[in-house]
Amino acid sequence: MQNALDLDLTKTDCVVVVPTLNEEKTIRRCVESLLDQTDTGLTIVVTDGGSRDATRAIVRGMMKHESRLHLVDNPGVIQSIGVNMAARHAMAQRVKWLIRADAHMVYSPNFVESLILAAKQTGASAVVVSMRAVGESCFQKAAAAAQNSRLGNGGAAHRRAYSSQFVDHGHHALFDLERFCLIGGYDEAFSHNEDFEFDIRMRKAGGTIWLTASATIDYVPRPSPRALAVQYFRHGKGRARTIAKHAVRPKLRQVLPIVALLCNCLGIAMSPWIPALALLAAAYCTVCLSWGAILGLHDRDLCSVASGVPAAIMHHSWALGLCVGLVIHLNSQAHGTGCSKKAVMVNGRRSPE
Repeated sequence: MQNALDLDLTKTDCVVVVPTLNEEKTIRRCVESLLDQTDTGLTIVVTDGGSRDATRAIVRGMMKHESRLHLVDNPGVIQSIGVNMAARHAMAQRVKWLIRADAHMVYSPNFVESLILAAKQTGASAVVVSMRAVGESCFQKAAAAAQNSRLGNGGAAHRRAYSSQFVDHGHHALFDLERFCLIGGYDEAFSHNEDFEFDIRMRKAGGTIWLTASATIDYVPRPSPRALAVQYFRHGKGRARTIAKHAVRPKLRQVLPIVALLCNCLGIAMSPWIPALALLAAAYCTVCLSWGAILGLHDRDLCSVASGVPAAIMHHSWALGLCVGLVIHLNSQAHGTGCSKKAVMVNGRRSPE
């Protein structure tokens, strides 16, 4: 395992960071797509948080044939720490651009080139992209259909980008490295939702975020209902931490899953005494299943017909995570036990949030 401090980045203007933790099923395709970029001057750094599967072995095998690829240890485990670690080292060597890549993604050949061009043309502090979910197994295809529709994404801008525009938030891709570090990088107390939290601080600091429609990425959904539920539960908890930290008001599309969760729980719990309340849960299930069936018929995909099921998993898991997270974080704030602020090193100095 290579030490991050041993990396020589003086000959590159762009560092691509890929945080990993047990990504053996997707890491090869992700790295291959990054190595196949039209911009060949980049350096790819995989920051591994202690994978116990074949992730490290796969990357090491690829490194034998590719000098632009590096594998370093991320003792902090989570992705926010992995990205910050690479950012600190790249900043010290005066690298211009930092790109965050996801091990679950596959990138088009002009991905990096398009991001840098967009940053130069707009002067944006960060360039974000839209995501298109692409499934392989039947469950993944159903989850992908849900995630690509309003049923699963609520109309989030980075899930439906038809034109390039300035936005408040999007799927993180490229940063002007100096600006990334000057506002403190990612908050390392966040294991999830660190991107949204960062964007809040970015905008408060006067930075701008450009959503480019020229660099859509393919995303592979979680392979099982349990994995999908865990992912969205953690996303919900992460959003709760952001809400508690910055006192932001949730958007309507974020409130609706909470309403669905509460109505369904109330309807099921009270149905023995008030049978009519069971109609709440029945109505929700009918909407999800019908909407999912329409999506499947439109896509002419039998697996996607069941997309209402993963949609319901995402809604309830995210809402439950948000509720649990709000209780935890608001309670910790009330008792003065909240997490202390984090910072990254900029030219040898700690940069505050």
